[in-house]
Amino acid sequence: MQQNKWFFLLIILILCGSLIYTFSVVSSVNQQISKALQPVIDINHGFSTQISGVLHPTPTIRPDPVTIIHAISPLARLETIQYSVEKVITAETNQGLLKDLIGDKLLFIAHGQVIAGVDLAKIKLSDLYEKDNQITLDLPEAEIFNTVLDNQKSYIYDRQTGFFTKGDPQLETSVRQAAEKEIETATINDGILSQASQNAVVFLTNFLIKLGYPNVIVIP
Repeated sequence: MQQNKWFFLLIILILCGSLIYTFSVVSSVNQQISKALQPVIDINHGFSTQISGVLHPTPTIRPDPVTIIHAISPLARLETIQYSVEKVITAETNQGLLKDLIGDKLLFIAHGQVIAGVDLAKIKLSDLYEKDNQITLDLPEAEIFNTVLDNQKSYIYDRQTGFFTKGDPQLETSVRQAAEKEIETATINDGILSQASQNAVVFLTNFLIKLGYPNVIVIP
């Protein structure tokens, strides 16, 4: 009975050893297979990367080393206010009966800045005079100095083209130009020039007082 018990235990140990050896051999084989297949995997990965590069190429930008400066002009602009504006612009072509075939429509979200102020170069000697220890300055009218579309924040939200067209390549250019004009018009309607003039009055009044003129009148 005791011999049978030891014999049974020996059989179990042999079987466990066989299983451990089998797992070791399988693991070794798997490692060898992985090593053998690794060059193929690397080739497939490289091929996939090349395909991705073809389908989604990274643009190469090469600026011409030659720079042409057309003009240099001195400026004496006092910038007194800046507006940051968002405007939604819709542009479309061929929106008649055949719009589903040849139509083109896009929705553009425009972000831009408008800067206004007073051009001090337009001040004449007759605009600045002193009387009874009082300095009087007549300012020129406020004006828009710059309207710039922020290309990093501006984007096409949606575009719908007809079945037989890929879209008008000039439509986005046209909508960007229109967006700048609309942004500038919106700020003018909101009173940017009046605010620019008032800010100029405050700034120049304080500036002349600091120069030693206690009685200052700035006329917008």
